Amino acid sequence: MSEAQSVTDAEAQRQASELTAFQQNILAILAEEPMYGLAIKRELESYYGSEVNHGRLYPNLDDLVADGLVEKSELDKRTNQYDLTEAGHDAVLGQLEWVLDRFVTDETRADEIRALLDE
Repeated sequence: MSEAQSVTDAEAQRQASELTAFQQNILAILAEEPMYGLAIKRELESYYGSEVNHGRLYPNLDDLVADGLVEKSELDKRTNQYDLTEAGHDAVLGQLEWVLDRFVTDETRADEIRALLDE
């Protein structure tokens, strides 16, 4: 790995570590595909099993845009679309790597992760 790549990886891991769990969940949702705000809200509500109010969602989306992790574009005059940037992708990957480094402590746990990926 080049020095430039390790600096990029370190930056992505730092960015991921400073995000709230709610923000990390937004990035994970956007890793699947670009979405408009209401679709993100529905995905979060499905995950949390409770209502996510606009006053929580949109300031967090704005912060992720300001941090360069999400790109915001206009679908129409009333609807914005949000898309994961390369930095956002790296932040998700950095968080996954950090969690997996701690979770996968033996072959049994590695097999559990492989089984999840095969689903």
